[in-house]
Amino acid sequence: MLCRGVSVGTFFCSTSFTKGDDLTVACLKNLDSSLQAMPNLEQVHALIKHYGPTVYFHPDEIYLPSSVPWFFSNGALLFKDGKDNGIAIDAKGSNLPAGGRNDGKYWLDLPNKDVENRQTVKCGKIETAELYVHVKPAEGGTFTDIAMWIFCPFNGPATLKVGLINLSLNKVGEHVCDWEHYTLRISNFSGELCSVYFSEHSGGEWVDARDLEFIEGNKSVVYASRNGHASFPHPGCYLQGNTKLGIGARNDCAKSKYYVDSSSKYRIIAAEYLGEGTVVEPPWLQYMREWGPTIEYKSGYEVDEIIKHLPSFFRFSVETLVEIFPTELYGEAGPTGPKEKNNWFGDERW
Repeated sequence: MLCRGVSVGTFFCSTSFTKGDDLTVACLKNLDSSLQAMPNLEQVHALIKHYGPTVYFHPDEIYLPSSVPWFFSNGALLFKDGKDNGIAIDAKGSNLPAGGRNDGKYWLDLPNKDVENRQTVKCGKIETAELYVHVKPAEGGTFTDIAMWIFCPFNGPATLKVGLINLSLNKVGEHVCDWEHYTLRISNFSGELCSVYFSEHSGGEWVDARDLEFIEGNKSVVYASRNGHASFPHPGCYLQGNTKLGIGARNDCAKSKYYVDSSSKYRIIAAEYLGEGTVVEPPWLQYMREWGPTIEYKSGYEVDEIIKHLPSFFRFSVETLVEIFPTELYGEAGPTGPKEKNNWFGDERW
């Protein structure tokens, strides 16, 4: 079984242990929770300006990012369960329900009365886009994690790869609003960038600094995949599915004229370790429900099309196909916001 490694000296193993027994080894306990090695706010800004990556979107990307206030100001609506009509959201998100949990009682949606405006909002406005920054301690305060979140008003449809055949889908994979992120891990002893975490749909990977692509000084490159906006360290096609069979959803990445420089276009939205009031969190960050409606579509005709193109020796039943292809291709509720994710306070998902 493969799993993340544990540093030697940080754990204890025993064949038997009774509650209340004394351990046979001496253990150190961190009695100082002040996190004195963590950067202050001014130093955080300096780190972002020094290491902030440039996020490149695919040349054929239609669904580009925007700022959250732009999305709200251009007709985004808040819906409540049992109510047919949505209400307008102010630019700061002050009238969104705050706190609680994702109970399915509220969700956001695109403007629904003006078709032209709906399409405009779906495509975002990259000129307004900014990275939303969450700063937190990692590895007991020996590292600083700078998580940088990017928002897109819409996640486009998937393109499936079946062997040598590519199938562009019409609806499958779409959902309103998309939150993706990457995380810089910086040593609090040396101030050096050690690694970057790239979020890739429901998981992700850590990449050492030496394996990153740099374009200017110490600033690395992040590639956002076409339509899905998952982040990757290098250009190319990344397959989400069964790589051995060559079947799955394509994640195509390349440089283009569409990019956001996170070293200058960012906003720090949270840094709890600095103490209450040092960073004022925006009201929309407290919205813990879904940022899009539940999407249900009959994808049978598209799945049938996939099956038709499969070689006879690998023509699986629909049930098997569901296991091979990512489950989110068959319908998905809108995503929750950054603060509702389980890696907001914890470590990144592997």
